[in-house]
Amino acid sequence: MTDSVMLERIAARRAELDLLEEQLVKQLDEVRVERDELVVAERVVQRFSEQDVLEYLSLAPAPEEAQVGGRSVLLIPVRVGDGDVGVLPADYQRIWTIVRDAAGPVKVKEVGSVLGLPVGERGKLEPLRAKLSRLADRGWLRKLADGRFTIAF
Repeated sequence: MTDSVMLERIAARRAELDLLEEQLVKQLDEVRVERDELVVAERVVQRFSEQDVLEYLSLAPAPEEAQVGGRSVLLIPVRVGDGDVGVLPADYQRIWTIVRDAAGPVKVKEVGSVLGLPVGERGKLEPLRAKLSRLADRGWLRKLADGRFTIAF
């Protein structure tokens, strides 16, 4: 092999390595950008998770009874006569109002949608379903055979 052939091979290999270096630098930049995006995504997921937990807790069914003066009382009272909705806890009042303002009987999913709940996610509506059922059990709402709810008259 002559010196000129060797020098050509060295130059060719150097060119290959320069090209490879450019590609690797570009890939490294892409990796760094994606890592930065993942950090942002993690923060978003954490915030949504915290919001979901708080939302879930606010919709979790209330305990059936509380102690007042040493006696057990229902937190969601049985409706008597016309019944003043003001005796219900605020979250139950809001649910009752949504059902009252609807054009007709409503599904749990429809009430959840008005409340801004993730209605497409399995299990996210169960606490709301329990509250609607509790309102129906106590005479504030009426649960129809198809599972929809309407105002009890």
